[in-house]
Amino acid sequence: MLFDLLIHNALLLTMEPGQLPLAEGYVAIHRGKISEVGQAAAGQSLPQAAQVLDVQGDLVMPGLVNCHCHGAMTLFRGLADDLPLDQWLHRHIFPAEARWVNEDFVYTGTLLAVAELIRGGVTSVADAYFCESGAREALAQAGLRAVVAQGVIDFPAPGVPDPKENLWVAREFIDSGQEFRSRGVISTLFCHSPYTCSAATLQAAKEITRAMNLPFFIHLAETREEVSQCREQTGLTPVAYLDRLGVLDAQTVAVHGVWLGEADQELLAARQVKVCHCPESNLKLAAGIAPVSELRRRQVVVGLGTDGAASNNNLDMWGEMSLTARLHKVAALDPTILPARQVLEMATLAGAQVLGLAAVTGSLIPGKEADLIIIDLHQPHLTPLYDPYSHLVYAAGAADVRAVMVGGRWLLWERQLLSLNWPEIREQAVAWAARWRSGHGGGETAA
Repeated sequence: MLFDLLIHNALLLTMEPGQLPLAEGYVAIHRGKISEVGQAAAGQSLPQAAQVLDVQGDLVMPGLVNCHCHGAMTLFRGLADDLPLDQWLHRHIFPAEARWVNEDFVYTGTLLAVAELIRGGVTSVADAYFCESGAREALAQAGLRAVVAQGVIDFPAPGVPDPKENLWVAREFIDSGQEFRSRGVISTLFCHSPYTCSAATLQAAKEITRAMNLPFFIHLAETREEVSQCREQTGLTPVAYLDRLGVLDAQTVAVHGVWLGEADQELLAARQVKVCHCPESNLKLAAGIAPVSELRRRQVVVGLGTDGAASNNNLDMWGEMSLTARLHKVAALDPTILPARQVLEMATLAGAQVLGLAAVTGSLIPGKEADLIIIDLHQPHLTPLYDPYSHLVYAAGAADVRAVMVGGRWLLWERQLLSLNWPEIREQAVAWAARWRSGHGGGETAA
């Protein structure tokens, strides 16, 4: 058989459980999918392909999976920093969203986010915000694989001035997204949190996604204050409260999950809820440290996310991996906690499992989509190489990503964006910032 593309002479990480790194590895791609994976030393025959790419010993691996992102919030990057979560949200972010966020804002901000994500080796992302039709269009245009979730709250919100219409708008968003599925973009819902959505809203939103076999996203147990408030109002922890409402199941994605007691963890495991860990955002907002190793010990699937650039302030999954590995070691005073390979799995195959995409992406095996990245190993900080997993988690960074492919299509080649017009995106983002400054008397910051 003549394949479309053969990538060879690679240090190949498939990220399949139990699979060792393959030296002199190759990946054969046909019609956007992986057809064959193997290794062939010098002189051995290789599969035939119309195009052959010798990566000269660079590392080839699955693309990274960002399980939680508010892409459009790149336009709020640096808007309000060094504040408690409640002040950050209620005094700065919510007012800014009410004034500025519309579909054009979300489209431009998501394009900016996508440029950063692609350059950082992300091939799949879960994006959650308001006016997500704009985000969906930006992600499809860029060629990223995505799960796009329309935000739902019981307050006036961008695109939904009357909260009584929040679920109608949400259902319309899902229904209008069917045409995007063929472009690798799935549409679903994101209920902001148990404290911004009523019990009726949470149950109705979950029923919409459950009936359509879609993932359901929610911020959960992010702060100690959230847990205290929920206990005062319901007598239950946020996890137990959602379980009483019938919201927890295998297609529920709990984002943050910082303040989880043992009973909460057992309940999440029993209901097969997936968890997205966002360590940089959790630390910057002083929310706390999520019990990731304890969740994994209970067989809870945990992926990694960046959260939004307004609370991080970047969309760098390499930074999330590095921080995850180090943070939990010092928190437990145990250097064996979350070894590098486990952390890399959280950013690839486990991340795909969190988003319900493991059948199509997250590892490099025949039958899956050709979602992969090439890492430039010919650099001082990556030389010599003893353990590729260690290198990727503790030494590599976004700047080391040489190329990105999604579904057999190159989105980045030799560090240059191919599916996006970066100068135009930057010009539009700067224009939005100028508009914001003008509306605030020309000041440089909001704080």
